[in-house]
Amino acid sequence: MASPVSCRTVSVLFFLILFISVHCTDTKPKKKKDVRDYNDADMARLLEEWEKDDEIEEGDLPEHKRSPPPIDFSKIDASKPEELLKMSKKGRTLMVFATVSGNPTEKETEEVTSLWQGSLFNANFDIQRFVVGSNRVIFMLRDGSYAWEIKDFLVAQDRCEDVTVEGQVYPGKAAKKDAKGNKQNETKKKGDKKAANRANKSKQEL
Repeated sequence: MASPVSCRTVSVLFFLILFISVHCTDTKPKKKKDVRDYNDADMARLLEEWEKDDEIEEGDLPEHKRSPPPIDFSKIDASKPEELLKMSKKGRTLMVFATVSGNPTEKETEEVTSLWQGSLFNANFDIQRFVVGSNRVIFMLRDGSYAWEIKDFLVAQDRCEDVTVEGQVYPGKAAKKDAKGNKQNETKKKGDKKAANRANKSKQEL
């Protein structure tokens, strides 16, 4: 007849073997999924893991997360406020609004401003154009520091009535010299806000 101690020892050994067996089964590595069987969710997780370990370069960050460019005030002429604006807008997206004179149709505005854009493109300016009314257009710049150079080009065009940069209205070659200018500017500013929203939406969809 087996002693109580022997029975207890056998029981302990049995449970120990059972525990080790279960533990080994649970910790057995899962079979790795074949990359050919990856779905969109698997690829997204994989990309997220890669990006987590990689440092994103400054140029690849969204514009609002980038550090503003340093401004060297020693190179700025205090008598020219535009110089400071140019420096502050360097590398930033900026919208320039322009008005075509002569009560044109939207199609005519498209044709006239397309010629302007072509000339600017030939001068190596990277811009997008959005017609936002029968006589109104937005030029979107990836580097806002060039906005004032583009403004200078536009106001010299025969069919340009005015150009707006950062809320400042500059009369064009075809500007009407009358007393209604201020009222027209206020109306344009309100319209420009709506047009800018539409242009931003179009930009996101591109």
